[in-house]
Amino acid sequence: MISIKKLSRHTLSRMAVGLCTLAAAGTLAVSLGLTAASAAPATAALATSDGGSFTFPLVPSPGIHACLPHLSGSVTITPGSENDIMQVSISGAPRNGEFDLFVIQQPLKPFGVSWYQTDVNADGHGNGQATVRGIFNVETFSVSPGGTTTFSPTHQYHLGLWFNDPSVPFNLGCEHGATAPIVTPFNGQNDAGIQALNTSEFPDNAGPLSHVSS
Repeated sequence: MISIKKLSRHTLSRMAVGLCTLAAAGTLAVSLGLTAASAAPATAALATSDGGSFTFPLVPSPGIHACLPHLSGSVTITPGSENDIMQVSISGAPRNGEFDLFVIQQPLKPFGVSWYQTDVNADGHGNGQATVRGIFNVETFSVSPGGTTTFSPTHQYHLGLWFNDPSVPFNLGCEHGATAPIVTPFNGQNDAGIQALNTSEFPDNAGPLSHVSS
């Protein structure tokens, strides 16, 4: 069992000016309860808290383990005084593979409200990393009060990583039974491939970002 400390940006800010010390907002006992092949939701998530940062894994999306058995990822969120730093790393990817990272409402289909964050590109060894600065905590949300679409404030607490090129997972045999590459809107040109990694080890309504306090 590994405990997770909820982290507070405002607490960190007060530390910086010497007003108070960092206070833990509570702990959550967790254990890993899924197989990499299915990426099925578990009752708790394997995560760690260390020195003001929160680290958790990215797990393979359904069907990915069969074609990329070593694909995995890790994310560390470090709160700051005004915003957060999110560091993403992947391994076991196709050589020089290109991916797109989104903050999403739900870890698996239909994904819900989704927000494009960054590219994560693998090197010749299948390893890649990216760093993003923004709001990645319990307050992360989107809202559309009007215009082309309307929806009320909606929190997004999960992450998803998509193949940038739909032909890559198709040629690897990740899309069993498909006769042509599956195309999704999850890149800047809206012609990405299928999802590769996600945070489905956390419950749908309590993704990892919800464990980082604002």
